[in-house]
Amino acid sequence: MPTSLTNRFKDGLWRENPGLVQLLGLCPLLAVTGTFVNGLGLGVATMMVLMASNALVSATRRWIQPEIRIPIYVLIIASLVTCIELIFKAWFPALDRTLGIFIPLIVTNCAIVARAEIFASRNTVASSILDGLVMGTGFACLLMAIGAFRELLGQGSIFSRMDLLLGGEPVLGIILTDGGWLLMVLPPGAFFSLALAIAAKNAIDRRRREKRGTLSRRPRLLNR
Repeated sequence: MPTSLTNRFKDGLWRENPGLVQLLGLCPLLAVTGTFVNGLGLGVATMMVLMASNALVSATRRWIQPEIRIPIYVLIIASLVTCIELIFKAWFPALDRTLGIFIPLIVTNCAIVARAEIFASRNTVASSILDGLVMGTGFACLLMAIGAFRELLGQGSIFSRMDLLLGGEPVLGIILTDGGWLLMVLPPGAFFSLALAIAAKNAIDRRRREKRGTLSRRPRLLNR
């Protein structure tokens, strides 16, 4: 069981990451990740919707007719997103204003509909919740990583405006330089950051495959 759980998290964080591998949900990923706190807020909201929608789809899958399954999935997701939006407006109003339309747009996130169709509609409630957790965690980590990278290069700081989550006076975060690279806080910086993340993952995977291939050929050479 622990090994299986570890493999599931490896799938969500690395091997089947919705944003990094499947390239789903790119609209919020590219538009919101200007800072770490924005990525954290939207990532947590997406993970909560993903877990809850997977649970509801799995619990009701026996009563959902195949012909109308996609509209039902969207209805479930839209209801959950409305609840999340109200929570943000009540408890995190500043962050809600910063994220703006991208919280309601979680409804159109292809990653959530895809997991409902591919996994939740075919598995138990517990497994579906776990799938939502691991996939949501992977997506949230990617949002936070890109947000931190863009904030660091674009503004010369990290973890700024955490008061959007915690309240209180504005937090400047850790300031490393005075100013930064303007391109990184603009939309092209989001595409540049995502491209670097995908390229880095592909390079790491390729080196791992080459290393495994070298190790697998070594016993044959020794036998000779």
